[in-house]
Amino acid sequence: MDEYYMRFALEEALKAFDKKEVPIGAVIVRDNKIVSAAHNLRETLKDATAHAELIAIKEACEALGGWRLTNSTLYATIEPCPMCAGAILQSRIQRVVIGSMDPKAGACGSIVNLLNMNEFNHQVEITTGVLEEECADIMRRFFKELRKKA
Repeated sequence: MDEYYMRFALEEALKAFDKKEVPIGAVIVRDNKIVSAAHNLRETLKDATAHAELIAIKEACEALGGWRLTNSTLYATIEPCPMCAGAILQSRIQRVVIGSMDPKAGACGSIVNLLNMNEFNHQVEITTGVLEEECADIMRRFFKELRKKA
């Protein structure tokens, strides 16, 4: 089932790629239904906080009528950053499924694991490596094209 939903997150990442945004997609699922889907829009919106995960969380809260996203799973093509990990904790998401890890900015195990610190009042189950090659490949292609243009 994880691969099924990660494919939707990859579709979102492709939308970002087409908009010349860093190609990261996120999908939030509850009760086997997609509640929200989003992709990075930092360049488009000129907003440092317009990460796929934050947009998906905001849309899920609106769709479900509350800020608590308990019993929900967030699928992210790339490991969430510290800002997004904080929002995941605050929204009480139960589980995060990650495509590819991010050794330069990841906050779910690569640099730090904010989602499993006992000092916080909420911890999150993490699954990694779902469609890892596909998720990493879209990032490689994006940055390769960016370097070509530079």
